[in-house]
Amino acid sequence: MKKLYLVFALFLMFSCKNDNSQKIPKIALIGLGIESSTFSPAKTVEEDFIVKTGEDLFSWYEISIDSINRKRADWIPTLVGYALPGGIVTKETYNSLVNKSLSLLKENLPYDGILFDIHGAMSVEGIDDPEGDYIEKVREVVGKKTIISTTMDLHGNVSWRLAKNSDLITCYRMAPHEDARESDKRAIDNLLDRLESGKGKPKYKAWIPVPILLPGEKTSTRIEPGKSLYAKVNPVTMNEGVIDAAIWVGYPWADEPRNHGVVMVTGDEKEAVKSAAEYLAKSFWDVRDQFVFVAPTATLEKSLNLALKSKVKPYIISDMGDNPTAGGAGDVTWTLNKILNRNEFKNINGPSLIYASIPGPKLIEKAIKVGVGSRVEGYVGAEVDSRYSPPILLSGIVKSIKHGDIHAKTEVVVKVGSVNVIVTKKRKPYHYEKDFTDLKLEPRESDIVVVKIGYLVPELYNIRADWIMALTPGGVDQDLERLDYKRIKRPMYPKDIDMETPDLSVRFVPLSDSDD
Repeated sequence: MKKLYLVFALFLMFSCKNDNSQKIPKIALIGLGIESSTFSPAKTVEEDFIVKTGEDLFSWYEISIDSINRKRADWIPTLVGYALPGGIVTKETYNSLVNKSLSLLKENLPYDGILFDIHGAMSVEGIDDPEGDYIEKVREVVGKKTIISTTMDLHGNVSWRLAKNSDLITCYRMAPHEDARESDKRAIDNLLDRLESGKGKPKYKAWIPVPILLPGEKTSTRIEPGKSLYAKVNPVTMNEGVIDAAIWVGYPWADEPRNHGVVMVTGDEKEAVKSAAEYLAKSFWDVRDQFVFVAPTATLEKSLNLALKSKVKPYIISDMGDNPTAGGAGDVTWTLNKILNRNEFKNINGPSLIYASIPGPKLIEKAIKVGVGSRVEGYVGAEVDSRYSPPILLSGIVKSIKHGDIHAKTEVVVKVGSVNVIVTKKRKPYHYEKDFTDLKLEPRESDIVVVKIGYLVPELYNIRADWIMALTPGGVDQDLERLDYKRIKRPMYPKDIDMETPDLSVRFVPLSDSDD
């Protein structure tokens, strides 16, 4: 998921007024981002978005000022909103947020540049290609001359419309996204360089659709072939006449025609741009059958058996099918139900296990009333996605209560046998050791830690003693063969595993100020 602080922190850096008489460019920052699974029954509404506008953006997140010169532009905050990955965005929510952002954009016209900060995998009721629709609306406000630099997640999708209306475009080159700040900085540097040099919009934009659709858990840059594939991106940007290059692997849990891999290269030398794009597209296609899961995978039963036999701790199990960082509803109870029914965990002295996490707002209310140390009983989970397992009647001892989390709002740890179940008011992904220790849990000392996640984010990855990814059901099922695709373009690898080699020749995208 793209981090809000990456953009908001940039406002801090660029908020100072330039004292020089030399004219500096005026640049607005705007964007909406979310990954939306169309295979989940969940709906994303406006209150699910964290939205910042105006002065609120300047105090959002503190980072040290880096090499970017904060006086290089007059930065105009409009609206930036991000939500945890989830279900499809309601049309009402989309229209409301887009209209609010456009109204703010109109207040300070004209602009020399726009930083269009999106994820690229938002799905909206009744609207194909929301980001393409959104950037067209931005264009209608700012006009064709303004340079738009688009920054994205590599798990996003790049439609022809998005490519045409973007003048500069880039995405992450690492998964997990440890280069998020670097990627946003690159998008800003490219925009400032083109404005300050007077070169304006790149002369050429190459776009190549690559008919591959794979989960991020198979395309991680921690391992091959993703590691070597993405290592090829930066060197081609060093070629004379090339400004930037990017590979998008796309988002597999939305059933839309734009969902597939894409390569884009921008620059001023036609042959250099063409050569770079076709090289990266062919490189992507050539390794299509080498992508594997970033960690061992197994059924939940086998994963638990391996964890119970392990001599090291913590043994981390990824509960992948309902991963809220990829678009799962986050409240599927299937895995937790299986765990609680295992005899090994029914005794308080059994193997210690932390389960993170399951929403249960009604149990939360009861836990607050009875307090820490008391017994609580109530139903949790399956309010949104009950397709695989019903709500669980959870009965145990309240071990801790924490208020104020930006996502969960309130968190309660309930001890059931030897299992510490983290119950949240609203769904939350658990990424950091502090997420656990703030709840008086020690993940390093627990025999087993089960998290609703796919590949482990860096901090969890670093504390793991061993790790397996469980193939569990949910809105982001890793077994793509089980998903009922109806609208993606076919043939598509690996859905059509024996498909012929596609046309990977360059398509030059018309410039945004052209009439094409």
